[in-house]
Amino acid sequence: MTAHSNNTTTRSKGKVYLIGAGPGDPTLITVKGLELLKRAEVLVYDYLATPKLLKFVPKNAELIYAGKKGGVCHAHTQEEINQILVDHATAGKVVVRLKGGDPFIFGRGGEEIEELAKHGIAFEVVPGVTSATAAATYAGVPITHRDYTASVAFITGHEDPTKEVSNIAWDKISTGIGTLVFYMGIKNLPCITENLIKHGRSPETPVVVVRWASTPIQQSVVGTLATIAEVVKKEKIKPPALIVVGEVVKLRDTINWFEKRPLFGKRILVTRTREQASELVRLLEDQGADCVEGATIALAPPDSWDDLDAELNRLGGYQWLVFTSINAIRFFFTRLFERGLDCRALAGPKIAVVGTATAEILKEYGLAADLVPEEFTGEGLAAGMVAQGVKGCKVLLPRAKKAREILPEILQENGAEVTIVPVYQNVRPKDYDLVRQELAEGGIDMVTFTSSSTVTNFLEMLGPERDALLAGIKVATIGPITARTAEKAGLAIDVQPKTYTIPALVESILDFYGK
Repeated sequence: MTAHSNNTTTRSKGKVYLIGAGPGDPTLITVKGLELLKRAEVLVYDYLATPKLLKFVPKNAELIYAGKKGGVCHAHTQEEINQILVDHATAGKVVVRLKGGDPFIFGRGGEEIEELAKHGIAFEVVPGVTSATAAATYAGVPITHRDYTASVAFITGHEDPTKEVSNIAWDKISTGIGTLVFYMGIKNLPCITENLIKHGRSPETPVVVVRWASTPIQQSVVGTLATIAEVVKKEKIKPPALIVVGEVVKLRDTINWFEKRPLFGKRILVTRTREQASELVRLLEDQGADCVEGATIALAPPDSWDDLDAELNRLGGYQWLVFTSINAIRFFFTRLFERGLDCRALAGPKIAVVGTATAEILKEYGLAADLVPEEFTGEGLAAGMVAQGVKGCKVLLPRAKKAREILPEILQENGAEVTIVPVYQNVRPKDYDLVRQELAEGGIDMVTFTSSSTVTNFLEMLGPERDALLAGIKVATIGPITARTAEKAGLAIDVQPKTYTIPALVESILDFYGK
């Protein structure tokens, strides 16, 4: 849906985009909503709009939190929010108003648009996946089904308390609508069920209450109109939650797909660099895990490019070019292209990589690896190269500023002339307080390590409280080198794959949990 203000809008004024963020899963925002988010100069966002979407906002954008929790405004009144939108748009800014679910379904989006229209400010409205359909879908309940019902109603469970007369026709909806979905109704659940039963709905009508729908912390409880209030109280279900009433709830046993995913309910701390965490996080979340990203290292260029630049000028004199990490490839080619060179400069040397993941990244640059070892370690790579003969060969090894020396040492022992050039360095992120807090609260089930440096940095960041913070938490490492570092530091290893890749690590985690 797109709407525009009247013709009095001037070009000097900015524009407001009212965007539905969807129910919680950041991937459920629309393509248009995401594109507009990337253009924001000012972002005004709600409690129910997932913070994971904030990473798509330009770094120089102004962020304004305007969320409400449990009906209580923590930051601004609705009138203040309206004025914020008006003021920033009048100043010529591109303003994104990000709201959970759909902004026009119990989101007070209409009130905000009315205010913009009154001031002649241009606007657009981008719908979102509403919480009602998401909660039902992710709980395994089709809100319509030809064998059960052909009608559905969305109803507020929290009317304006200042109204003298309710707008809800209980006598009509109780028996006249097949499926009823109540928003914001947890506090009023006893009143809702009482009214439905009073006006003719069977007390045995099945009900499901869904909290934080579509997210890894989703929680669903089932009962009947006669029992659901007690079930919710017993299970301590708090807002935000949706209430779905109707015979279609019976289908949940068959269709409940989301909560049956293998790692659903497991919280896993991923310590990989922010640049590399995406694949591991994606694969774990696909299996239902709730991932906490706590990067222990960040990547930066070397202090100087002089060493690499010098070797780029004499690439033709090398017999081998060796990459031991994805990061090394990325930084190497970035600098190669900055120098005005391309892949033709690599026509001379053979290329060796440490594993299949590294080989796949190399293909992105139009190059196939000449050697991928059977064992994805520095030792395995060295053995593969020695088997092909390296005596008298000149080997260029672009790598991190600090790295294991085992590979160049073995190659040199076998007669190779090895030149090491730093193409990136690992630096520690400044803030690790949020990770410490997560661990202290006891909500983490497992921590993953994909390199020795992630182990070392992680433990140093935790400081003297490390043993207490890690009590009872399982440890997964990607390979034997990382495992040895962790064991030397006093950690017990619970998961280690036979193949040292991210997909294999995920499969081993699934095996560990018996899925």
